[in-house]
Amino acid sequence: MNEDAFWALIDELSRRTEDLEERMEWLRTELLRRPAAESVEFQVRLDDACEVAGTRALWRAADRIESGASTDDGFHYFTLWLVGQGRKVYDSVVADPDALADVPGIRALVGRHRNEWDDDEWPEWEWLDYVAQDAYDELTGQEDDCGEEFDDAVDERAEELADELAGDFEGEWEEGGEPRGSRPEGVATPRLTALFPLAASGS
Repeated sequence: MNEDAFWALIDELSRRTEDLEERMEWLRTELLRRPAAESVEFQVRLDDACEVAGTRALWRAADRIESGASTDDGFHYFTLWLVGQGRKVYDSVVADPDALADVPGIRALVGRHRNEWDDDEWPEWEWLDYVAQDAYDELTGQEDDCGEEFDDAVDERAEELADELAGDFEGEWEEGGEPRGSRPEGVATPRLTALFPLAASGS
């Protein structure tokens, strides 16, 4: 599964109208139709996409949307959600976090306290991080090894693809919790600020 094949699968996922659980089951079924190595490749590509999206600027945008409540884990789940929006949305937001103001799922939250958001409305998608392992474990009969074989296979494949995947990994985290990136801390998000006017924690 190369990068284009990964995004083709994600784009199909993003176009589906079911709830998150049903969309996850669709993706799991698609991976189960393929060799186990495809689940490993999927996870490698997913990890890479989240890594690239993990910039300080995007963390600040996510934190503003969530009224200062974005945790370290929550931001990772946010990057998973962003990947799940499809390649076009992902690329535009990674290039300019203020493009989140154009994403329908974000606009649907405007003017509502986060306590009013339904579970499927939160711009976080933790379970996307587990679907490839679930498929791999079922295909290989490794359900009882706590994902160790899958994790080892992902690490090995990631090393093999290091040259291909190398680039600007803006998403590496600094000691102390926040992501670091090449963008300045004060990068402007005027449209997002207008939609979510309360100052986010730490901005």
